[in-house]
Amino acid sequence: MAVQSVEPSTTSVDLGPAAALSCRECGERFPLSPIFACALCFGPLEVAYELPAGDPEALRRRIEAGPANIWRYAPLLPVPADVADKPGLNPGFTKLVKADNLARELGVTGGLYVKDDSGNPTHSFKDRVVAIAVEAARAFGFTTLSCSSTGNLAGAVGAAAARAGFRSCVFIPHDLEAGKVVMAAVYGGDLVGIEGTYDDVNRFCSELIGDPLGEGWGFVNVNLRPYYGEGSKTLAYEICEQLGWRLPDQIVVPIASGSQLTKIDKGLKELVALGLVEDRPYRIFGAQAEGCSPVSRAFKDGHDVVRPVKPDTIAKSLAIGNPADGPYVLDIARRTGGAVEDVTDEQIVDAIRLLARTEGIFAETAGGVTVGVTKKLIEDGVLDPSLTTVVLNTGDGLKTLDAVAAGPTATIRPSLEAFRAAGLSGR
Repeated sequence: MAVQSVEPSTTSVDLGPAAALSCRECGERFPLSPIFACALCFGPLEVAYELPAGDPEALRRRIEAGPANIWRYAPLLPVPADVADKPGLNPGFTKLVKADNLARELGVTGGLYVKDDSGNPTHSFKDRVVAIAVEAARAFGFTTLSCSSTGNLAGAVGAAAARAGFRSCVFIPHDLEAGKVVMAAVYGGDLVGIEGTYDDVNRFCSELIGDPLGEGWGFVNVNLRPYYGEGSKTLAYEICEQLGWRLPDQIVVPIASGSQLTKIDKGLKELVALGLVEDRPYRIFGAQAEGCSPVSRAFKDGHDVVRPVKPDTIAKSLAIGNPADGPYVLDIARRTGGAVEDVTDEQIVDAIRLLARTEGIFAETAGGVTVGVTKKLIEDGVLDPSLTTVVLNTGDGLKTLDAVAAGPTATIRPSLEAFRAAGLSGR
């Protein structure tokens, strides 16, 4: 993939504790800039920090005194200290729901929680990662925000750009769910459908970055990807804080590119290193749809290489056939004693209904994947029901209405006689 041809000066870049970009493969460091691949080995880059040292209790109090959104964690993110004062959507600090009803259904005795990110401004976790990318775009002087998207990211970029004063132009597969298309288009930016899969869209965006047509464009999940990915760490931060500053024993995370899972692991390790939580074992499980399960297949086969597949699933937000972070997901699942599993489309729909019926949470298909995989892992004896478990719901079911068929229990005349005749009065 080409690297953005624009090379703004980084001498005045203020991204808080972010110190450099570091290659995940060879460890080479680069100045903070809009690049995403190592110039030496072509490995992926991520943000390296100079995190606050000193009294963990003082840092904990500082975080708790912050705003009820991701900016309470600004000292741990690649953003300027005054980020909360800038125009933005201010996502995060979504509910951690203690799912006792679902726990009884699944036989979980150790405490089951749903981290419900449908409460974000555009109703998905993508608001977190885009918020961080916006700050990087500001720092590097970009004027247009863009992305390749399976749906949720397109809406998050459109909304964030509108709020922050950027132009937006986002690219999606042509056959996305109608609800996600409307949500991406309503914010007034340009929305471009590409004939093909998400991987085709992503390749096109990589070509555009290297072309003069892309000058001044910040692609949140390509040339701004090192910064963008850090937004997922805030899920780890919030879960631990909401659990009373302790690590969960087990966490189930959906896999699209795999970046969310890898950054959640990074966030948990940072909290341990800073002394904000007690260091103890935790297990991370990845969840995929059977119709797009390259990481799950590699895990089950004992492979280190993730072979691309052509997606065929209702879980379109997870339909990335060539996940960039797949090998790192495998490493984390194996290192933590977790696993990567997949479920069928039928199991996804059943899980959406189960979560709605037990906890009043209407999840999009990705949430059906995590709940369905959790159920499967418990039944297979892989996930320990006696331990504290957190399951991620990353989006709102209103975005994927086509996946679930539902309607009135009965249609009657407006009379008590008709109601009795329908057999509903004693239910």
